[in-house]
This record gives sequence, structure tokens and C-alpha cells, in this order.
Amino acid sequence: MIIPCIDLQDGKVVQLVQGREKALEGDSPERMLEKFAAFGVIQVIDLDAAMGKGSNDAIVRDLAGRAVTRVGGGVRNVERARALIDAGASRVIVGTAAFSGNGVNEPLLAEMDAAIGREKILLALDSKDGRITIKGWQEAVDRTAEDVIQSLEPYCGGFLCTYVDKEGMLQGTDLDWYKRLRAATRHEITAAGGITTIEEIQALADLQIHSALGMAIYTGRLDLEELAKMNGRLD
Repeated sequence: MIIPCIDLQDGKVVQLVQGREKALEGDSPERMLEKFAAFGVIQVIDLDAAMGKGSNDAIVRDLAGRAVTRVGGGVRNVERARALIDAGASRVIVGTAAFSGNGVNEPLLAEMDAAIGREKILLALDSKDGRITIKGWQEAVDRTAEDVIQSLEPYCGGFLCTYVDKEGMLQGTDLDWYKRLRAATRHEITAAGGITTIEEIQALADLQIHSALGMAIYTGRLDLEELAKMNGRLD
């Protein structure tokens, strides 16, 4: 499955390089939703909430109510997770809150599971320089995704695994990393970060891994019509 991404910052749709430098702005959130209408699922990330610098909650709720969305960014407690599901999100993405110190925050994850059900939870295992990174990719946890992925399986329906090293750089992603992750879990995996070519999307699909796409779509490197047709074949 191919999943287009809408990343929100200061009320605008943006694309960042490695979560720091803004590279471009897209059309309005509503217009991007229309452009992505041919795809079954859309990923919405509130970057301001992820970084602890405010939120785009009204926009997030509007998008969640108008399309099948997986929503992330600042989902750090049960109340927030439940509110997003109530607003229409099909799944919530939990990253920072999944970890406590250098370990897994099992009490919170168990509470979220009880509140909304694990199948509605995607856990973010974002990796930079080989380590998990949290808080809008501003802090590192001294663990690797491979270290923790199996211990997280009881609390989620799948994983969003972002290769931050190449995020937004249009230089390709790390297929070997995704092969290792695929070998480590039978849960659903969605890949993000650096995916640039049709060939990479197909290679990930062959591993039974979904592709979340941002910069390659917004720059026109990948054609939306071609991607929609490919998505139909992958589904």
C-alpha cells in the first residue's frame, strides 16, 4: 500500500529535511486531501505537536473526519489518542510516549490498548544513526528498532518505521534496514524516509511493507497518477 503524507506546521502543509529544515510548502490541507483522494489511506502528522511547539488540532480533526487517516504528532496520553479516534482517525501513531528513559513505556501502552484497542495503534520506530529518535526527532533513545520491536508487538497493530537519516533528501532509503525489521516481526510495517523511486516502493512491497511518501510526491519526482495505479495493483 502507498500512503501519501500531509505534514502540518504553523497551519501549513510542509516537507522538512530530517525534521529540521523546511524545504517546501504544499497546497492547503484541504487541497492536498483532494489530491490524495485516489488513495485509501492518508497519513497526517502534526509536526508542531510532535516537537512540543503548539498544535494544528483543528486542521487535524477536520482531515480525520473527511478521509481514512492515520494521525500522529504529540499523541502522548490516552486522552489524546481517544480524541483523535473520536474525531474520525482510523489509527493513531504513537512515538515519543512509547518510551520511558531507555526502555518501553509499558504502562502507558497498556492503558492505550485498553482504551482504543491495539489494532488502532501504530508505534513509531524512527531511526537516525542506528538509534531510535523521539520528540520530533530531537532526542535519541539508546536502543535500536531491532532491539525493541518484538517487545512492542503486544501493544499495537503495526509499526511506522522512518529512516530519518535520509528523510526528505530524495536519496533513497535503507532497504537492508527494512529487511532486518521484516525479519524481526510479523506485524504490519510502514516504511518512510527517503523513498524516491518506484523500484524502492516495489522492493518494499515485495517485503510486505507499506510505503509512506512525502517529498517524492511534493517535488513531482513521483507522479500521483502513476502511484495511484500502482497502489491499485499492490492492494
